Amino acid sequence: MTGTATEPEHGSSPDDTAEVAFTVNGEAVRLVLDTRESLLDVLRERLGLTGAKKGCDHGQCGACTVHADGRRVLACLTLAVQARGRAVATVEGLAAPDGAPHPLQQAFIDHDALQCGYCTPGQIMSALACVAEGHAGDDEEIREYLSGNLCRCGAYPGIVAAVRDYARTTEG
Repeated sequence: MTGTATEPEHGSSPDDTAEVAFTVNGEAVRLVLDTRESLLDVLRERLGLTGAKKGCDHGQCGACTVHADGRRVLACLTLAVQARGRAVATVEGLAAPDGAPHPLQQAFIDHDALQCGYCTPGQIMSALACVAEGHAGDDEEIREYLSGNLCRCGAYPGIVAAVRDYARTTEG
């Protein structure tokens, strides 16, 4: 990942660009962006952070979920210029410095909460927010607050179990 300014995408005029500074997973980033670029495209194409997936590109599947200032956002619907001055967190920033998985990532492994894995980064980022927001009281509440994240493989029972397990370890 680079922390320096880069040229905007080809085909844009200087009037369509803006210099934007923000942090991604704790690292300062300063880029010259086309004002029409989505946060998802900037994360994936400019910064090489491919954890957030481009599923539907219409905000309907949740595969692109990241956090901005601690709140979950759909990166495909968020303009990158809206990240100015904000702290963006992606699934790549969750692991411990030694590479150990975040406790929620471990819960997903323990509960076999994935199959193909395509939706998993978005599921994990949404689940973190679900628990932090206090919406993991029971399985029904977990399902409701993760309902914007789709899984084509049907790993929902494992996902709910992983979130429930993680929420129990973070209580109190």
